[in-house]
Amino acid sequence: MARRLPSQPPVLPGFSHVHVLGSGGFADVFLYEQNMPRRQVAVKVMLSEVVNDQVRQMFQAEANLMAQLSSHPSILTVYTASVSADGRPYLVMELCSSSLSARYRSERLPVAEVLRIAVKIGSAIETAHRAGVLHRDIKPSNILMTAYGHPVLADFGIAATVTDSQDQEMVGMSIPWSAPEVLMDETPGTVQSEVWSLAATVYSLLAGRSPFEIPGESNKSADLIGRINRGKPQPIARADVPSSLEKILSAAMSRKVENRPASVLELVRSFQAVETELGVPQTQIEVAMDDWALATVADLEDKTRVRGVAGAIVSNPQKRRRRRRVDSQYSSIGTIVRETNGGARSSTARPQLQSRRLRVLTFSLIGIVVLALGLGVTEIFLLLRSNNAGIPVVTNIQAAVQRGNSVKFSWGDPGLGDHDSYQIATTDGGSSNQKLNQFSVDATAGEHVCITITVIRDGRSGQPSAQKCMDVGG
Repeated sequence: MARRLPSQPPVLPGFSHVHVLGSGGFADVFLYEQNMPRRQVAVKVMLSEVVNDQVRQMFQAEANLMAQLSSHPSILTVYTASVSADGRPYLVMELCSSSLSARYRSERLPVAEVLRIAVKIGSAIETAHRAGVLHRDIKPSNILMTAYGHPVLADFGIAATVTDSQDQEMVGMSIPWSAPEVLMDETPGTVQSEVWSLAATVYSLLAGRSPFEIPGESNKSADLIGRINRGKPQPIARADVPSSLEKILSAAMSRKVENRPASVLELVRSFQAVETELGVPQTQIEVAMDDWALATVADLEDKTRVRGVAGAIVSNPQKRRRRRRVDSQYSSIGTIVRETNGGARSSTARPQLQSRRLRVLTFSLIGIVVLALGLGVTEIFLLLRSNNAGIPVVTNIQAAVQRGNSVKFSWGDPGLGDHDSYQIATTDGGSSNQKLNQFSVDATAGEHVCITITVIRDGRSGQPSAQKCMDVGG
């Protein structure tokens, strides 16, 4: 099929056109040189024949999303956005290489390099999810490389908010890396479908082909969709790829959503465990944290690593799926911090730990105020309480063991606002954010299961609930 010619590059004040970089269905990408400060940039320009009100809205949404997220080290940086003199919207972006998309097809990428890319890009996706954004087009060609060899996630052109995605029509997809429920139009995208897409992308980088491509056979769209729906990817067939890693990817690409990791962060931690198994340094996880954590995390957080062998993570699917979300909505969280080298601490820190950090920071600040102003004890505690004043507290949590040793926790609405959420911490160190006032935990016979619930409002944590526990009968 003949490919269209690129459009005429627009005249942009302060920029000089160099040459075309690539073309897509909705836009062309050109290399420009910015006059001041002088640097080369990539400029994505919408095609004039497709520009209408809907496309303008999509383009503006992409610009806003990229600007919101591009401070993350593994998300492509957007410098500016505007409309050219001939009416075409454009984005000015960091110039990166698309070499990875060609490399994985033509050469065997080292396993350690693929794992490093997986952790970096997974961190970017997790951060987008925590900002309430689904990417919806995760695939190898949307992973670019900076001049310093750092992978970055690009093209949020069909992104959607986590809460709004269920009400949106499908506007595009890349079949080999789309989850079966997306292909079947059951959903335009969820956190779990992005877990599937990340796993499919990592598989592709290792295998040199998409998971359901069969060399020498027909690989048309209909063939791929049928195989994806059956949910059995071809073996990677590389002696240097650990069986534990293949099991992790297979589980993450399960046809059944409930069998996949509950979040991208959970999948990324599995990749870190494989790094440990292979004897290579764990790649840093870079995720969004609460604003206040930025000031305290370096002093208060233990510099720990994910322990254990990756095989143990996937050998018991029920154990791996213990933190089962009832609702996949995330609260919107802001500032980005990097985890300690090799660290894999929970990005949604346990409420008890958050509260402890908050108290340490608050008392440190109060100590300075007391010395300067001579505040009394009453004023100190009033100041301490002001950090979570007005945020409701969850009380009277009920627990019941259901069939299959699942423990269901439920509680009454303490006065949740439209934009509030519950942060739930479990005894195994996991945490989840949701809007629903019930939560199920898969357990084994004889296990002691506990949860603590904190209300999150405007990025701030309220007072944690009293811990609620339940013993699962043997």
